Amino acid sequence: MAPITGDRPTGAVELSIGGMTCASCANRIERKLNKMDGVTATVNYATEKAKVTFPEDLDPQALVAEVEKAGYTAKLPEPPKPEQAPPEPDELAALRTRLLVSVVLAVPVIALAMIPVLQFTYWQWLSLTLAAPVVVWGGLPFHKAAWTNLRHGTATMDTLVSLGTIAALGWSLWALFLGDAGVPGMTHGFDLTISRSDGSGDIYLEAAAGVTAFILAGRYFEARSKRRAGAALRALLELGAKDVAVLRDGREVRVPVGELKAGDHFVVRPGEKIATDGVIEEGTSAVDASMLTGESVPVEVRPGDAVTGATVNAGGRLVVRATRVGSGTQLAQMARLVEEAQTGKAQVQRLADRISGIFVPIVIALSVATLGYWLGTGEGAGAAFTAAVAVLIIACPCALGLATPTALLVGTGRGAQLGILIKGPEVLESTRAIDTVVLDKTGTVTEGRMTLAGVHLADGEDHDEVLRLAGALEHASEHPIAQAIAQGAAERVGALPSPEDFANVEGLGVQGIVDGHAVLVGRPRLLEEWSQHLPAELEKRLGEEQAAGRTAVAVGWDGRARAVLVVADVVKPTSADAVAELRALGLTPVLLTGDNEAVASTVAGEVGIDEVIAEVLPAGKVDVVKRLQAEGRTVAMVGDGVNDAAALAQADLGLAMGTGTDVAIEAADLTLVRGDLRVAADAIRLSRRTLRTIKGNLFWAFAYNVAALPLAAAGLLNPMIAGAAMAFSSVFVVSNSLRLRRFR
Repeated sequence: MAPITGDRPTGAVELSIGGMTCASCANRIERKLNKMDGVTATVNYATEKAKVTFPEDLDPQALVAEVEKAGYTAKLPEPPKPEQAPPEPDELAALRTRLLVSVVLAVPVIALAMIPVLQFTYWQWLSLTLAAPVVVWGGLPFHKAAWTNLRHGTATMDTLVSLGTIAALGWSLWALFLGDAGVPGMTHGFDLTISRSDGSGDIYLEAAAGVTAFILAGRYFEARSKRRAGAALRALLELGAKDVAVLRDGREVRVPVGELKAGDHFVVRPGEKIATDGVIEEGTSAVDASMLTGESVPVEVRPGDAVTGATVNAGGRLVVRATRVGSGTQLAQMARLVEEAQTGKAQVQRLADRISGIFVPIVIALSVATLGYWLGTGEGAGAAFTAAVAVLIIACPCALGLATPTALLVGTGRGAQLGILIKGPEVLESTRAIDTVVLDKTGTVTEGRMTLAGVHLADGEDHDEVLRLAGALEHASEHPIAQAIAQGAAERVGALPSPEDFANVEGLGVQGIVDGHAVLVGRPRLLEEWSQHLPAELEKRLGEEQAAGRTAVAVGWDGRARAVLVVADVVKPTSADAVAELRALGLTPVLLTGDNEAVASTVAGEVGIDEVIAEVLPAGKVDVVKRLQAEGRTVAMVGDGVNDAAALAQADLGLAMGTGTDVAIEAADLTLVRGDLRVAADAIRLSRRTLRTIKGNLFWAFAYNVAALPLAAAGLLNPMIAGAAMAFSSVFVVSNSLRLRRFR
């Protein structure tokens, strides 16, 4: 339920919006909805969703009708269907087909117009045959959007593209059928002098077809990046178990997880995912919840303890009673958090659309004024229309269509070579304003797995012998801490012997016989039960390690305590350098973790971070990002786990470690393919450089057009100068973008 507005109770709904082509469309729908009595709406162009709060006495269908009146489509959320929904039509594939066909047809048209040697006797008619489908069918999305804009008295870049291409095609048709352009042997020469022409022998088919193809390319790349917005939710929901072994009349029956009901008892074997949230009825184990909680150490569980769906049983067999299923589970709640964070993202206004809001009406007014002026001075309809159309054509944003996609293609291509995946142009705008970078600890700053981090020996003990005997015994255990010790021992001393006897002592550790020695590995209490007390020096070391948040394990054999082994999630060797690089970019690093304060402070001290926020639950990570944003900070978040996904989506810029989960990667704006935090600094530098390139491209794309507009309005612009100016601005934009390939 949404907040109360005045005395009227309110409801909330999320509409799916269709037909938006730019950020100004979202603004128009938002204004329309907000004019309704008691309605508050936020429309997000990137996710194509509208979050609407409305009075409860208002039928939600009225909201749909209002959006449709504005020329767009809207759908209320549909109730979930148990059966498989039919696949939706692939809009991206349709746009790709439109783009490919347009490019194939436009290339020969441009070549024929620009290379006189190719201009055979009736070349202009072949150009018309190829160009007409590109302008009419290829440019249909722009013409539809322009018509919608016209009906509502507004103009966007679509309006300019549609007007320019139709004007170029229309004038070319007039010149071919009623003017001199259709005569056999007509050529486009290289006369670049400024002179007035009546335009009857000029055709602009290459401009019409080229602009349509270029702008379609930009629209395709934009649509491809937008499409990924919903993928985070799909990835999150796919994390859970697919089926589950339910106990029915004492027998295990395998059923799909959707059939599980609250109160059912189900079995979880070692290595399996826990199917849903529940309480343990039988068995003890260690549960790896790192992908949900960020806690690096697996949690010991026993009967009566609560467990969360999608976490992994790392130890023994468990029988769990389901307490929450379906949409009530913690996993489903996290999916909702990701969706809310994505839908609530600040609207990204495309730079080109912002400029076009001012530029387009001015160009149209100038074109009309030019037509009126030349007609009024008695120059004749031919010269007047030539000048008016020249204004539209020279203003038509050919280079503008390349400005963003080419810089983005080169920037993202170079990023991919360096292990950085950038999702779309809106990401680049976010990097400019970032002043705070929040770093998840587990798997981002640290390795994300338990590692043998230290060995403290009693006087006279042999380092290799301690590791050999302790590692051999721990190798027989499935516990993650035991496995970390066994792996660390094997790496340092080589092959480990097999224990002759082995027993797990619940909650305390393990004991057994190795090479004739009665070995104990576990909590100090286990050794004390066998009268093996830690010497004062080892007792002190154990206390220091535990105070620093590490896990300390005692080792003893043959009646004596011999050593303390330290297991921890160690800091990556590159993390300290990465933090220094982030500071050099003017960013304030903050360490955020679900781990305890001691662990977090130790890690922060190692890498040089001053601000630490510890013991934070997954939902709390989103709240931390929101709180920092409320303080006026612009926040980047770097994480790798499911527990980070919602915070990555909420942050102004989300960076996911590619070594992490698919959910985090899908929710983030940038993905760092390698597990090296230094790449985060590279990603921000590359993004800022790419954004600067896009801005430079946009400036020059407009500069050429604006500089030529007075010539066009004066009727002094012949077709070759118009073509040359457009070609030169396009070549400049592409060359400027290619400089990004040299990014180091």
